[in-house]
Amino acid sequence: MECVPHNLDLILTLTGGLTAALVLGLMTQKLRLSPIVGYLLAGIAVGPFTPGFVANKDLASQSAEIGVILLMFGVGVHFKLKDLMAVRRVAIPGALVQIAIATALGGVATHFLGWSWSAGMIFGMAISVASTVVLTRVLADNRELHTPTGHLAVGWLVVEDLFTVIALVLLPALVDNTTGGMASSGAVWETLGIAILKLIALVGFTFAIGGKLIPILLNYVAHTQSRELFTLAVLVLALGIAVGAATFFGASMALGAFLAGMIVGQSAFSARAASDALPMRDAFAVLFFVSVGMLLEPSSIFSGGRLMLVTLGIILVVKPLAALIVMLSFRRSLRSALSISVALAQIGEFSFILATVAIGLKILPTEAMNALVVGSIVSITLNPLLFQAIPRLTRWLEKRTSHPVPGDAGKAQVGEGDEPQDHVVLIGYGPVGKTVRRILSDNGIRVFVIDLNIDTIQALQAEGKEAVYGDASNREILLHAHIDQASGLIISAMAVPATEVVQAARELNPRLRILSRSNYLAETPALKKSGADAVFSSEGEIALSMADFIMNQLGATAEQIERERARVRQELF
Repeated sequence: MECVPHNLDLILTLTGGLTAALVLGLMTQKLRLSPIVGYLLAGIAVGPFTPGFVANKDLASQSAEIGVILLMFGVGVHFKLKDLMAVRRVAIPGALVQIAIATALGGVATHFLGWSWSAGMIFGMAISVASTVVLTRVLADNRELHTPTGHLAVGWLVVEDLFTVIALVLLPALVDNTTGGMASSGAVWETLGIAILKLIALVGFTFAIGGKLIPILLNYVAHTQSRELFTLAVLVLALGIAVGAATFFGASMALGAFLAGMIVGQSAFSARAASDALPMRDAFAVLFFVSVGMLLEPSSIFSGGRLMLVTLGIILVVKPLAALIVMLSFRRSLRSALSISVALAQIGEFSFILATVAIGLKILPTEAMNALVVGSIVSITLNPLLFQAIPRLTRWLEKRTSHPVPGDAGKAQVGEGDEPQDHVVLIGYGPVGKTVRRILSDNGIRVFVIDLNIDTIQALQAEGKEAVYGDASNREILLHAHIDQASGLIISAMAVPATEVVQAARELNPRLRILSRSNYLAETPALKKSGADAVFSSEGEIALSMADFIMNQLGATAEQIERERARVRQELF
């Protein structure tokens, strides 16, 4: 008797949503647009307002919630307080001024459209926050991510993200769920006080208890040498702490995941945790954008034309203009000011997260999400194009400016010295790796070690040496060792998929000089084809050593030994 499944909603929703995202993501990528645009369009395509296949909106929303949790966990893992402190003099006031202007203008503009002040302010706050995904992608594509301007842009965005996280925590305490308006003053102070106490308790508990237990758990799992168990442990921590934060402390799951990520990010497991969670995070993050696209009712574009114009005006004009004024007031160069302004002229994941919570609390009307989706699609589409136009715009403005804008010359560059330059990445720290590292260090060369032995990594870090725990074939791990800024890569470990590592490293840094170890001579051609500059085979070196020993035992002269070595090399290599 054939067994037929009765409910395929989950499978159909995942399959349909991800398939549409893949097809439209590839199309938008081909058009040199952000794939996020394709994901949003995929949501519209599988949504209830367009003909054809309709995904289950509730299941898509639950899957999207997992994406938000993993996204916030990733933000927490990568969040470093020192990165923010390096650019605090510009990033903190700049982000706060931009948020204040966008929030106020959003409140005023939507008030004239008939919205309440609370709805307008929340809407303005939602469109004041730029997308982390889009900003880092645009900066990386234009080789600006590791420049002083890139560091400042990322720091600026960290401030916006933190502000949004705080807003997500406090929002439920400030709103009357029955009316969607602000709670009474007495109720506000009471609920706000309780919310703050719960927030303090959550942060204290997470860092005091979790800060000790989480590294112990990850350390125990890491010693099992099981990739599956480590990935499972990371997912359990992210999801478990997120759910616990919502269940026991009344906070958002996003905040719980963010705090969990921060704790993991302070440990030796940060790089591997981020890389192992990356595939799951990316897949569910795609579903987040798909679920947002499903909320768009195409007919609302025409019926809500004024709201769309207001939204686009604030995103594309007000936000970048505010950022430009702040940057110039801090005497930054015109090029740097324009770069920051354009990079922030878009909205993305945090805008949708905040709006989703506000709609659930009955603060925002449903047409707010339609405006955000349209604003996101338009701004994300235009952002890379606008960024590419910055050099021409800078030259045009400088020619027409009678008083040149002060530049950054002679000043300490933001973030300068934070990233290693011309260092060597060493994969494997066995006997060969130790020797190689000693020789490089003795000659003043900075070395980043990557190894899958957690004890080795912890010992190196305890000595103040730079080391990353994780699988070197994973691009995220290589980037944690700043492979894109390195001058050389040396693969000294035997149990490493050297060909995969060489291919990934070569794509991330085309100018990299790569030396690789191989177990067998047969692997040498593939490694060189992948991009290795030199390959040292265990088989070949053993043959040479044995040839030397045999010739010495036979009483050969130094000249005869060298001639035999040359012959063996010719035969083997």
